Amino acid sequence: MCRRGILLVFALMGGVFTLSGQEIITAERYLETVAERYGAVKDYEANIVILSGGTEMTGNVSHLSPSFLRIDFVRPAEQVIVFNGELMTVYLPEYRVVLNQAITQTRRSSSSGASLASAQGLTLLRRNYVPSFVTGPAPSPLDAGSQERVVKLRLTRRSVSEGFREIILSIDPETQLIRRIEGQTIAESLVRFDFSNIRINQGIPEQRFIYDSPASANMRNNFLFQDAE
Repeated sequence: MCRRGILLVFALMGGVFTLSGQEIITAERYLETVAERYGAVKDYEANIVILSGGTEMTGNVSHLSPSFLRIDFVRPAEQVIVFNGELMTVYLPEYRVVLNQAITQTRRSSSSGASLASAQGLTLLRRNYVPSFVTGPAPSPLDAGSQERVVKLRLTRRSVSEGFREIILSIDPETQLIRRIEGQTIAESLVRFDFSNIRINQGIPEQRFIYDSPASANMRNNFLFQDAE
């Protein structure tokens, strides 16, 4: 995975809608309810598929609030990404190398929360993007011809400093959990995250986010930024 792809992984997750009864809310309010839902999520596990630059990666993701994240990849096999809120570690088995990057508070906005599908990530989205419904308030097919239906929100960046021009959130209308995140970068490339088989509040321990590097792997520090101030 290239540096740009790693950043996108950490980075790299108008209209009205009838939520219940006669309550009518805006897309902004709907996004707020999703954020409130994730605010009650202490941890989650899920299967994840990441599509970036024509490359598809699959694996299992674990998140522990507020900012712990780990992805154990099945494809590429044995590749691992771990973030403990302060240090990001990436193991690339193809090159037998472990990459470490300290993430300070000043860097946290760009690599923050490790995943947009979290309370912290949604806080950043609400702050930096303007939401609207994609095709209307009612759930629509996830893909053309799909039986799975989701509520789709389009998030448009408030300033040119954001890494994504636009983000589409596909949200399960029953659980209010994010099923898919699609981001269009400033280079006009598409990055997509699909979450499935989501299990929440399983009591994930912090020890899961401690990564023991293979003894034979080479170590490289501060591989994303020249400094870590």
